[in-house]
Amino acid sequence: MLLVSIIVLSVLGILFGIALSFASKVFHVEIDPKIEQIEEVLPGANCGACAYAGCAGYAEAIVLSGAEPTLCAPGGDAVAAEIAKIMGTKAGKKERNIAVIHCQSGGINNTNIKFENKGIATCKAAVLLSNGQNACTYGCLGYNDCYRVCPFDAISIDENNMRIIDEEKCTGCGKCVEACPRDLIELVPISKKVHIQCMSHEKGKDAKTNCGNKTACIGCGLCAKKCPVEAITIENNLATINYEKCVSCGLCATVCPTKAIEDRIQFRPQPIIIDEKCIGCTICAKKCPVNAIDGKVKEVHKIDEEKCIQCGICITVCPKKAIEAKA
Repeated sequence: MLLVSIIVLSVLGILFGIALSFASKVFHVEIDPKIEQIEEVLPGANCGACAYAGCAGYAEAIVLSGAEPTLCAPGGDAVAAEIAKIMGTKAGKKERNIAVIHCQSGGINNTNIKFENKGIATCKAAVLLSNGQNACTYGCLGYNDCYRVCPFDAISIDENNMRIIDEEKCTGCGKCVEACPRDLIELVPISKKVHIQCMSHEKGKDAKTNCGNKTACIGCGLCAKKCPVEAITIENNLATINYEKCVSCGLCATVCPTKAIEDRIQFRPQPIIIDEKCIGCTICAKKCPVNAIDGKVKEVHKIDEEKCIQCGICITVCPKKAIEAKA
């Protein structure tokens, strides 16, 4: 009986093996070698910033669906160039986004507390508990959910339990944005250096009272009036910057009475035109957001220092490098 069982099992094993071998040949799907090549080039972070299910999904989408090669935030321009090379195309440059936290509270010494939370110490759990322990129901809860999910070690915690984002390490993957239950974190082009550091929709007096750092936006509108390019709007007691319009001139920060606006540019030099280099192409004049540059075609242009807001756009766009920052 035992011998019969062994023989039957052996025969079944051989038959199943033959069937599987046949099936593997019949149903075999050829994998485009470019998919594997692209997967090797990608950093393997599987962060989802490209909007696909990991690096493997993104590699397939590039080859099979024509997805853009510039969507890998951690890889940046270097990876995009390698992918384009594999695909036999050219990759355009894409400005890197970084995470910006729109709040100056959430630390040990700058947060007004309504009650002590002795439950689960996460931001999401705290929101479910009477909308958090903070007096400001719009501010940072301080339990560092964003810090824990960052796959690139781009968020650190200082001695006051404040979250600090390292612009060099941040890839703009968006993990911290998803983790924040109060939507305080936004992905912003790295060239934009002026940010409103508040998300409170409370009216002026209440906003200042509840903000532990006393730096709440009170919706006074001074920043919007001062902005030369109309990049700031006031809605529901809160100022918001349209980064597509913003030229990072920092004028809004100079008039904010509560210091709710952060200007990351410490010094803005006055641009000057080098007469010997200027060819009068008019590009700088056309790009100046405040019409501070004047001059006819093929003639040396002049900058009106009274109008100039030191945004630096003219320096960037001049094809002859004829505009320099005054020392």
